[in-house]
Amino acid sequence: MRILNKFQIAVAIVFISFPIWSQEKNQISKYSLSLEEAIVFGLENNYNSRIAQKDIGIALKQKWEIISQGLPQIGGNVDYQNYIKRPVTLLPAAAFDNTQSTVDIVQDYFENIQRNDVPVNAPEGFIPVQFGTKQSLNATATWNQLIFDGSYIVGIQSARTLLEISENAKTKTDLEVKRAIINAYGNVLLAEESAEILEKNEQTAQKNFEETSILYENGMTEQEDVEQLEITLLGLQNNLNRSRRMRDIAYEMLNLSLGIPVEAEIILTEDLDELTMEYFDLALLQKQIPVEQNIDYRIAENTAEAANIEVRLEKAKALPTLTGFVNYGLQGFSETFSFLQSDQEYFDQSILGVTLNIPIFSSGMRSSRTQQKQIAYEQALIELERTENEVKNQINSAKTEYEFSLENYQNMKRNLALAQRIENKNQIKFFEGLASSFELSEAQRQLYSAQQNLLQAMLDVIVTKVELENLLDTTKYNNED
Repeated sequence: MRILNKFQIAVAIVFISFPIWSQEKNQISKYSLSLEEAIVFGLENNYNSRIAQKDIGIALKQKWEIISQGLPQIGGNVDYQNYIKRPVTLLPAAAFDNTQSTVDIVQDYFENIQRNDVPVNAPEGFIPVQFGTKQSLNATATWNQLIFDGSYIVGIQSARTLLEISENAKTKTDLEVKRAIINAYGNVLLAEESAEILEKNEQTAQKNFEETSILYENGMTEQEDVEQLEITLLGLQNNLNRSRRMRDIAYEMLNLSLGIPVEAEIILTEDLDELTMEYFDLALLQKQIPVEQNIDYRIAENTAEAANIEVRLEKAKALPTLTGFVNYGLQGFSETFSFLQSDQEYFDQSILGVTLNIPIFSSGMRSSRTQQKQIAYEQALIELERTENEVKNQINSAKTEYEFSLENYQNMKRNLALAQRIENKNQIKFFEGLASSFELSEAQRQLYSAQQNLLQAMLDVIVTKVELENLLDTTKYNNED
């Protein structure tokens, strides 16, 4: 009875604690982030950034793999053999002395073979014999050492280039991740601002529609005015619903760029207007960098260097290679498995040697391979030259786009102020009977367009600046990372 009570208590504890555990497991994470905090968080957690970091880890291991090929290599081998049927060797009978003792020994050996089911139908003039024991064990340890190999020397020189390629790829990935986070963050702010403005516009349009409907019921306005305002109201409601859906998608895109589940909740601590002013930087238009420090140029330079290494590698294959080795082994023989016993006798052996491999003639194969790699290297140099000019063009274009976005932002602010005054005047005139509903609707559409244009202009300032900053970025991978 006491055991049953303990069991019931244990079950009750499990069922009581299960809902609590489930709630903790299913609890949705919440994040409150400024843009800079989002960038730092995303660079650590974004999926592409984490994969690129793993690529550097692989490159580091590959670097050591190349180096270790020229270091001592030690291997061991254990060979155990058990002859179920030992092989028979035929010896010429004439090799034996025709004395009685020799004949007796051979006869006894021949009879022993018969007892072990060895075929005795040997050709005339030959005697079947068996050598060795039924079981044997051979253990060998070998030390191999590369003494000279031109390919290894080139490989050592390429190890740093291999690692640098991965590091530059990580830097490029981080810049792309940073751009994706800023764009996603800005799109969320744009969606939030757009939904908020549309909600206010919808409330105003709803109020105008209701007031105009009352005027129509009292015979103070025409039905066309009511219908015109209803058209405006329905359009705003559709745009508002679409804006809300786009806002949800924008949040999910931001979550993906940060490397967190799409259902996680994010609270943005900045608004679009403040962020636009932070990214309003005329001094950036005057910034210059050597094109060689641009990340795209550095990656193209790595590609050219890798192609040059391929040429040197093919040339190195025409050089002799010299390797050395030394081994030590033990051999044991027995009719039964007695190799683990203390009285088992072993015979040792050891060999020291070197191997020189000299390529002499390949019928033009090595020359053809070298020429292929040389052509590929020349292609890489052409690609490097093209990249240099493309980077210069991209920087100039990015500056132009950023300068235009700054000017456009200022113009859109003025346009919005004008559109607000026009819409306000037309609304007053409409209710005073001095303007038609069509004129009011046109002023409202102009206002709504100016509002959206300003929001897009604010986002363009942010997007074009980060594009320019990425092109002017000279950051190099930090080994401490």
